[in-house]
Amino acid sequence: MNAISPAPDSGTAPGRVVLLTTSHRVAPGLLSWPAWQALHAADRVLCADGVHPQLPYLREAGIPVEEAAPTAEEIVDACAGGRTVVVVATGEGEPALTDGLARLAGTGRVRMPELELLPASYDLPGARLLDLVQVMDRIRAECPWSSRQTHKGLAKYGIEEAYELVEAIEEGDRDELREELGDVLLQVVFHARIAEEDPDAPFSVDDVAGGIVAKLIHRHPHVFGDETAETPEDVKEHWLRTKEIEKRRESVTDGVPLGQPALALTAKLASRVRTADLSVPLPTGEGIGYELLALAVRAEAAGVDPEAALRAAARVYRDAIRFAEGGRGEG
Repeated sequence: MNAISPAPDSGTAPGRVVLLTTSHRVAPGLLSWPAWQALHAADRVLCADGVHPQLPYLREAGIPVEEAAPTAEEIVDACAGGRTVVVVATGEGEPALTDGLARLAGTGRVRMPELELLPASYDLPGARLLDLVQVMDRIRAECPWSSRQTHKGLAKYGIEEAYELVEAIEEGDRDELREELGDVLLQVVFHARIAEEDPDAPFSVDDVAGGIVAKLIHRHPHVFGDETAETPEDVKEHWLRTKEIEKRRESVTDGVPLGQPALALTAKLASRVRTADLSVPLPTGEGIGYELLALAVRAEAAGVDPEAALRAAARVYRDAIRFAEGGRGEG
């Protein structure tokens, strides 16, 4: 790119430099009003990136953008005479330019223009999810392993990641929790990306998100509608009633996955029975299974998660094993 020419006006007013930053996660052209004001009022608008996503929209709006990568000295000259130069920053920012301007200012020999950082668009909460979708698209297309994966092949990883998330929660490890949440989120995005390729019933991550948004709004009329809920119990009762209507369930056991861990399965069944106010005697029989069944039902009635309780006891057992081994295997 060619160096920019100095301003023809030799006046002594130092002028103004506006460094305009934008987010690639926001649709091009959706800039803040102060950004559009600065662009229309500028004497010159410069951008070092010839394929910057904002350029076509700026030119369509009548903004003459020069494709140039000016040095700090050139920017100072271009601002001479009180002119305003807007620099549309690239995705990496403009570290060479800002460092150069700081260096010139440090010499004390140059009358510096006013420097303003103007964010033209902002990331909304959740914007980095767009990055994840884009990265997943590329991995699915270019990675020899990822491109061959199926829903069935990935199923075991979903189970593993869910258990690792539970472990991080129970251990109280915040760093591990953040990482494991990311791993679970990856599974969701990965499966949604695979689903896009289904020839008969494709759906995308947007369909997944749209579905859960609609479900949450429908099941929270006390938040998004006119109903009221004073207690968590009120919310749960409405949630279950709504699910029963939606799913048209004939039994309280409908929708309880039998493939989940046995203690969790038993607790879930007991919870359904208690919530429905049913009187169901426990089946009797010989063997440890029926004893465990009774213990799990008793735990649920006491408000204790039997899976979590057994895991906590198992950790104590693990520590006792290590102690008996004389500390071998610690860490």
